[in-house]
Amino acid sequence: MQIKKGIILRFGVVYISIGLLAVWIIVSALFLQVVEGDKWAEEEKKLNNKDIIIDANRGDILASDMRKLACSVPTYRIYMDMRANGLTDEVFNANVDSLAICLSKFYGDHSVNYYRNNLKKARAQGKRYYQVHPRRISFTDLKEVKQFPLFRLGPNKGGFIEKKYERRKLPFGDLASRTIGSLYAEKDLGGRFGLEMAYNNTLKGISGISNRTRVAGNWVVEEEIEPTDGKDIITTIDIGLQDVAEHALLEQLRKHKADHGCAVLMEVNTGKVKAIANLGLTSYGDYDEQYNYAIGEATEPGSTFKLASMMVALEDNVVSLDDSIETGKGYCYFYDRRMTDSHHGGFGTISVREAFEKSSNVGISKIIFNNYKDNPRKFVDRLYLMGLKDPLGIEIKGEGIPRIKYPGEKDWWGTTLPWMSIGYETQLTPLQVLTFYNAVANNGKMVKPLFVDAIAHHGEIIQQNKTEVLNPSICSLGTIEKVHDLLVGVVEHGTAKNIKNNRYQIAGKTGTAQIAKGNTGYKGQGGVQYQASFVGYFPADRPLYSCIVVVNGPSNNVYYGNLVAGSVFGEIADRVYAQNYDHPDVKKQFEIPVDEYLPYAKGGLKEDLLAVFDEVGINVKGKEINSEWASTKAREHDINLTVKSFPEGLVPSVLGMGAKDAVSILENMGLKVVIKGVGRVRQQSMTAGQNFRKGSTIYLQMG
Repeated sequence: MQIKKGIILRFGVVYISIGLLAVWIIVSALFLQVVEGDKWAEEEKKLNNKDIIIDANRGDILASDMRKLACSVPTYRIYMDMRANGLTDEVFNANVDSLAICLSKFYGDHSVNYYRNNLKKARAQGKRYYQVHPRRISFTDLKEVKQFPLFRLGPNKGGFIEKKYERRKLPFGDLASRTIGSLYAEKDLGGRFGLEMAYNNTLKGISGISNRTRVAGNWVVEEEIEPTDGKDIITTIDIGLQDVAEHALLEQLRKHKADHGCAVLMEVNTGKVKAIANLGLTSYGDYDEQYNYAIGEATEPGSTFKLASMMVALEDNVVSLDDSIETGKGYCYFYDRRMTDSHHGGFGTISVREAFEKSSNVGISKIIFNNYKDNPRKFVDRLYLMGLKDPLGIEIKGEGIPRIKYPGEKDWWGTTLPWMSIGYETQLTPLQVLTFYNAVANNGKMVKPLFVDAIAHHGEIIQQNKTEVLNPSICSLGTIEKVHDLLVGVVEHGTAKNIKNNRYQIAGKTGTAQIAKGNTGYKGQGGVQYQASFVGYFPADRPLYSCIVVVNGPSNNVYYGNLVAGSVFGEIADRVYAQNYDHPDVKKQFEIPVDEYLPYAKGGLKEDLLAVFDEVGINVKGKEINSEWASTKAREHDINLTVKSFPEGLVPSVLGMGAKDAVSILENMGLKVVIKGVGRVRQQSMTAGQNFRKGSTIYLQMG
């Protein structure tokens, strides 16, 4: 009886457990259907639906002439789905040998047996995403690979899979590469620095989406939104001028074994940056673009800052250019600190004009100290009004912060005023210094440096960037005219006479500064380190371009601004002038039609010009000039003839000239001329501005 009760009890427990389990299953099923139904429906949808992101093509970064500075080049890797629905054993076995032969020949790194065995092994393992080869191939190669056995059958029958990658390419190598910028390895992060970063949202475009649903084991496209390609940005960079600036800078860095340097060329009126070179010494002993020194490195500018000091003094009428200043034997004391001139023995008593042209530290610092020691705020306030304390706010990230100390700050000392007046105890980047000098060249109007001229989409301009005025007038026009004369004087008979030439005039200022090395000061380990600079504009009488060159850490015992940086400036200016001699903006220097009723005429043979003007009844001034060639300048009631000069020792530009004039000029310079075609000169085989040997042949294409 006891046994029977025990059996019944056990069966009862089992039945009750089964019943409870059934109830739990029913409740759970109802819970899943009613309470969590939407959730699991979504999960099911995820398993049977997926969205594929379709990457947009990144826009190009273009030079001012539309040549590509940075562009995306597609590359591909090849994969195979060894379990593709249509890839039967019969199809695979019939083609695997032929495919192995093609792959071995195409990649050229392994035998046919190697590829055959690997393909068969991947097939046996049923790999869905087998990498055929790790090397990426070009689009041209991809078209060839798609014709290989099996691959030509496509993804379903042949298991062929291609994966696209984009590689950012710089067609001109390192030219302006720090300004152009680069991308992160993770493409979703976009640009790392430079214009790639500043215009990332413009360049990257908008990704598309392909919505796919699983049907009978295969993915079917339900809906697809096409990606929108990124827009192109058209920079202000001129490839030819960039190449000139970079090579001139590189040559001097190597010559003087400098640590690093930069050069920036800017259009005066627009602020368009036509060239920006940044070169630093590498661990392997040569130079390349490692950092954007022109934009990011704020240092004590040295004597180039004397322009600002003179402008303050002239604007406040505390001094005139003909006043005398005593520089003595080239040194003086401010409190217990000694100020010295680089010229040993001193200049004695000189004029204010001479103090600037000779870059006398004693002279300039005395002018400022004597007139502002009782009210240094007045001096600094004027610097602030001229726009020297504020960043330029350019779109490229990493601009160095300018520092102009203000009286009352914790690091303002009694000696700060005289040392600030000659460019110490201040900090400015090369681009900020250039922008200030550019304002002087631009009759006082300070414009923001411009790196991107326009934005285009599929070749059509959709946005044109305009020049932004930072300060409509940094000082009075009278002061501008006076300091312009000072800057011309520096080159004509001052510290920069070495870059004077007889073709066009340069206005500018040299700078030689000792570089402070952190806590060790100006004379830390390794001795004194210098920064040489030159900044100015040309042609001086109607400025078209401004330029700054800064060289840090020159050695070989040569560190003065006129020799190290000035020579780079001179070479850049010469090449720019020569290459652009026939450019419309340069023509304005010499051939300006200011009256709409007078005809415009290019320069040419004086005899021919006089004959034409006489025929049409136009008064001509300057007939007496002793020159075979003449330039024309239209005035209100007549045309003035001036001597037409050609760069001595350099190939001139004869583009646009007729055959007679072009041949006459070139042969007189010692070149042999070969003409092809008729009309005006459309192309010349030698680049304007390059050196040549007499007797060399130059080919002219007419059209």
